[in-house]
Amino acid sequence: MRGSIVAILVTVVSVLGAIQEVNSDKDQPLSGIAIHKTTFHLNVKAYVKASPTILGSNGQHSELVLVKYSSPEPSDDDWIGVFSPADFNASTCPGDNKMVQTPRLCSAPIKFQYANFSNPRYNNTGRGSLKLQLINQRSDFSFALFSGGLLNPKLVAISNNVAFENPNAPVYPRLALGKEWDEMTVTWTSGYGLNLAQPVVEWGIKGGERKLSPAGTLTFGRNSMCGAPARTVGWRDPGYIHTALLKELWPNSKYTYRVGHRLSNGAFIWSKEYQFKSSPFPGQNSLQQVVIFGDMGKAEVDGSNEYNDFQRASLNTTKQLIRDLKKTDAVFHIGDICYANGYLSQWDQFIAQIVPIASTVPYMIASGNHERDWPNSGSFYEGLDSGGECGVPAETMFYVPAQNRAKFWYSSDYGMFRFCVVDTEHDWREGTEQYNFIEHCLASVDRKQQPWLIFIAHRVLGYSSTSFYAEEGSFAEPMGRDSLQKLWQKYKVDIAVYGHAHNYERTCPVYQSVCTTHEKSNYKGPLNGTIHIVAGGGGAGLAEFSDLQPNWSLVRDKDYGFVKLTAVDHSNLLFEYKKSSDGRVHDSFTISRDYRDILACAVDSCPATTLAS
Repeated sequence: MRGSIVAILVTVVSVLGAIQEVNSDKDQPLSGIAIHKTTFHLNVKAYVKASPTILGSNGQHSELVLVKYSSPEPSDDDWIGVFSPADFNASTCPGDNKMVQTPRLCSAPIKFQYANFSNPRYNNTGRGSLKLQLINQRSDFSFALFSGGLLNPKLVAISNNVAFENPNAPVYPRLALGKEWDEMTVTWTSGYGLNLAQPVVEWGIKGGERKLSPAGTLTFGRNSMCGAPARTVGWRDPGYIHTALLKELWPNSKYTYRVGHRLSNGAFIWSKEYQFKSSPFPGQNSLQQVVIFGDMGKAEVDGSNEYNDFQRASLNTTKQLIRDLKKTDAVFHIGDICYANGYLSQWDQFIAQIVPIASTVPYMIASGNHERDWPNSGSFYEGLDSGGECGVPAETMFYVPAQNRAKFWYSSDYGMFRFCVVDTEHDWREGTEQYNFIEHCLASVDRKQQPWLIFIAHRVLGYSSTSFYAEEGSFAEPMGRDSLQKLWQKYKVDIAVYGHAHNYERTCPVYQSVCTTHEKSNYKGPLNGTIHIVAGGGGAGLAEFSDLQPNWSLVRDKDYGFVKLTAVDHSNLLFEYKKSSDGRVHDSFTISRDYRDILACAVDSCPATTLAS
């Protein structure tokens, strides 16, 4: 590869469909790399060397690589890019105009670090080293030394190739609740297409007989993306995504499983063994604990930069969730999942970050603007926030129990909870298909068995005093409450949880912007309104509140954290807000009531009566 690039030494001109600017909360360092403007300045006196060359010899799927480099003309602007596949120099680029000179660099690096990051004397000596973590992403890797900074990159040297022993291995299992209460789904990623091997799960109740279940396989191509950078410099083959359905599970029981593939010669390739606890049956009276947050993203544990480098706190959130895993039954990540924004390598890296959680408890997701929004793609909002992904990676990488994954709304029953999960990137207003789903989800639950009714959405459809909502004058998404508040009131929704605003906020039980009680922490009997929670502090850059704190806003915290709902029994619910920095509870409340309190009428919650009736 080095020889082929040296022989060319041409100036790279811009790729057709170069990176489009994506609106986001903060600067995005790596998406600012003008990789399509790279020029070749390979220097025989410069080098990059990576070791070890074979990774994962003990079955692990992440490993640190030592990268040593030297440049005869060092500067503060020099940086190391990590590329995968290793042969990142292509002879043609998608959408090439044949009249334009080739070759070019068509692929952005998966992450980068400045050459002087851990080498303060690099500018004097021209030598340095970095330890960079790689995860198994179904292909080999190489490291390149660039000068000229991010906007005028000059390729100086390229390393040897590094690869995992089995790049096709089944990796990153993630659980999700099925469409029925006694189902669990297992999704994983591999490099094995159906022409190479059959995907299977071996599973069974802990200590009992084990069985094999087949899995379905999905993938998607570059042309499934709606625009740049997802279908240009940000494109990376997603591999194969396999999902198996484990059915007829005993309630609240421990199961073990491993994912794998049956090769054509009859041999099996297996992951390590994992375990999960099955769901309680609807209405089962057991302790049930569910974590909810939005807008987490991902970050690099080795300190390197990636596309949206404003999510460092996501590592703290992930760490706290792992620490609390034995006291967690399910997780809802309610939109703005990994902020890949069209750089598809980031999906693997995000899933690798959460796999200690997602392989153990169901990891349910909702659709956010950074997964779905793109002009003329059917999204309710016409922004560029998905970076051209238009929902395809999120809908493929994760399973949700929706009737149609392109319409990302669904209901989930977990013991005494009913969750109604809404897709705010599709129209929710009265008269739409989604509105009909919302009403059916709220109306169809048996509150004797499942007293705790929770509404979940990415954008704030209820109440938020985040500055950008306050400036709208609506203190929520415009039109958000117009259609939905009568449903929340009619069906007595207990709690509505949102992301999108990167902070924490809790309202009083509220209807039509008026608190329905003066109580603030220990609610007894009918709420007569819905408590609205913003839990958008999962890890992405924080958002300011308005100077004015409305009467319905009880608690505001501009910090990172997540919320936890604990159903103690049919009459008692505990709500907690925990900070990602320390895992401690910084806000809480309880609800105590009986079934008759749910039946009790409040304003607009019972049919109107007349003198005749």
